[in-house]
Amino acid sequence: MDSQDTYWADRAALEWQVEMGVTEAILDAPLNRYEVPETLAKPKVEAAQKGPPPVPVPVRIDGVAEAGKLAAATGDLAALQSGIAAFEHCDLKRGARKMVFAEGAATARVMIIGDAPAPDEDRAGIPIAGDARVLFDKMFSAIDMGVAHDDPAQQIYLTAAFPWSAGPVPPKPADMAILTPFLERHITLANPDIVVLMGNTACQMLLGKVGISRMRGQWAEVLGRPALPMMHPAQLMQTPLAKRDAWADLLALQAKLKG
Repeated sequence: MDSQDTYWADRAALEWQVEMGVTEAILDAPLNRYEVPETLAKPKVEAAQKGPPPVPVPVRIDGVAEAGKLAAATGDLAALQSGIAAFEHCDLKRGARKMVFAEGAATARVMIIGDAPAPDEDRAGIPIAGDARVLFDKMFSAIDMGVAHDDPAQQIYLTAAFPWSAGPVPPKPADMAILTPFLERHITLANPDIVVLMGNTACQMLLGKVGISRMRGQWAEVLGRPALPMMHPAQLMQTPLAKRDAWADLLALQAKLKG
């Protein structure tokens, strides 16, 4: 019979099947789905690996290089602060409570760099805090200067050598190497006339020397600017006799500004 003659009959049969709830077309020939073939294809088995699995090798990141690239890309102090806060290649960040950046007017002629943050600074999030801050304010008030001085010409800009606390142990050379690009960029962007290095950490990072008791009072140079090493207020509290030397350093700073 011509297929054209059975079209309407075939269509009627299909429509009837749809009305009866058929959802899947049948084959044109019977299929025994329970028939088991004589031979079954063997499953492919991957060759077993000999020995223990290889140990993944961690990707080694050069923290100093990453810090240098990030610091160089910052165009102002706000960008530098954000960049340091987002930096993840310094282990000190994981144990710190707060990040320490700076305090005071960035336009000040004098930039003071404190030591690595101690527990008081870590809690407060400022470069110098606690009893050391009380002494610090008294020291600079004696030469009519301060972080919040009313006269912009007498204001000082205060920061710390590290943005995060190093804990109870002395700062490690590896951490200094990573954080030095940020500190140098901070100085460049603030552009002070004079830099005061308060403590061994700042001196080691920027001058490559330690021994603040020997270096204090001796003018040096940091990034083309005169730099004066001084003892940190926390050290002065432990050695009160050194306050006389600190007073001489403050007078030298005052004379340098006037000159």
